[in-house]
Amino acid sequence: MDQFIVSMINLYIFNESSRASIYGIGTYIRELIETMKDSDINICVVHLCSNKTCMEFEESNGIRRWYIPSPIIELSFDLFWQYKLYYRNVAYLLQLYIKDTNRIVFHLNYVHNYPLSDELKRVFDCKIISVTHYFDGNLGNPLQLRAMLKDEEPDNFSEELKITIERGKAYFSSLDRIVCMSNYMYKIMQRYYQLDFDTVKNIPNGIFDKYDITANKKLLRKKWNVPFREKMVLFAGRVDEVKGVFFLIKAFREILKKKPHCHLMIAGSSSNYDMYFQEAKDICTKITFTGLLEMNDLQELYQIADVGVVPSLHEPFGYVAVEMMMHELPIVATATSGLNEVVDDTCGLKIPIIELPGRDEIDSTLLAQKVLFLLQHPAAARKMGQNGRKRYLKEYSSEIFRKNMLQLYESLWENC
Repeated sequence: MDQFIVSMINLYIFNESSRASIYGIGTYIRELIETMKDSDINICVVHLCSNKTCMEFEESNGIRRWYIPSPIIELSFDLFWQYKLYYRNVAYLLQLYIKDTNRIVFHLNYVHNYPLSDELKRVFDCKIISVTHYFDGNLGNPLQLRAMLKDEEPDNFSEELKITIERGKAYFSSLDRIVCMSNYMYKIMQRYYQLDFDTVKNIPNGIFDKYDITANKKLLRKKWNVPFREKMVLFAGRVDEVKGVFFLIKAFREILKKKPHCHLMIAGSSSNYDMYFQEAKDICTKITFTGLLEMNDLQELYQIADVGVVPSLHEPFGYVAVEMMMHELPIVATATSGLNEVVDDTCGLKIPIIELPGRDEIDSTLLAQKVLFLLQHPAAARKMGQNGRKRYLKEYSSEIFRKNMLQLYESLWENC
């Protein structure tokens, strides 16, 4: 398709003030902007539910950012209808400020923003795409998702789950394109939402290459007070139960018995650190909780770590695993959902999820054994790290992501 068509696109990417905007979705939006900013697409990021007291506007490096304040919620009124009214007002506000109405694409990223799609369609002649970073309601439960994938009949689903699926069908059918990040997500979308084949696209996330081959690891370890002879195991991401941090701490206790000169770095924020501190109290001097880090700081930890661990119980994609692969870091990961696709056997050691009635678990002893193997076999670990780097370049680089997203945007007008 002619490049002129691409240059006419006015792209509005929706973000929202939430914890997800700091981690996975925030990373996605940041990488998407970096990928698209040199492609002659006019980009504006619309921040919903911001902490601003009135609508504010910024522009930097050719990227516009609009901040729309949060609604004033009345607890005595129906929350759904209050947000529906908020989204209607958002659409009318955008109508006031969007001057170029030619080839508008609204790019949504949060499932709970689904009423916004109808309001935007009502006000604009536009195309709307949405990325399924996660599933809403009970569909966000890994146990429920696995039950669905085991071909259980819909009649066995709970009434609440049926409502979630029906609501999702109405939302997704109103969109011009739906982007899935993995075959795992794609399979669920196709089977349970019964969407048109051409509407759903499987486009894995991609990230810019930040690997610094010239980095002085000795100086970086000195900066972070990690002794050079001490092995460092790294976890990065939200410190949540679904990320498997409890099982990681238990496993690290076993690792220390075999390899005492070892340190665990847990990089990420938590809404409840106390329960993790309690679990780690007897080995607390061997574990560092860094809290939320700036990206540059996290990149330094990737470069000085010996093993990366991604012990998630459920992971629609796995940005952290890709970042570790980019930095040639050998990985121990769970064989779950989208993460199982990102980390293959050439670049990581994988452990299964233990499915128990009403809950999932990880075998902490097995997790410890896998980490210990990489710590005790540096040649094998180095080879896995190199394979991970190759896999990142082949499957998850920004160049591939850019190509796929440009094709997606172009396809919106193929039959027009």
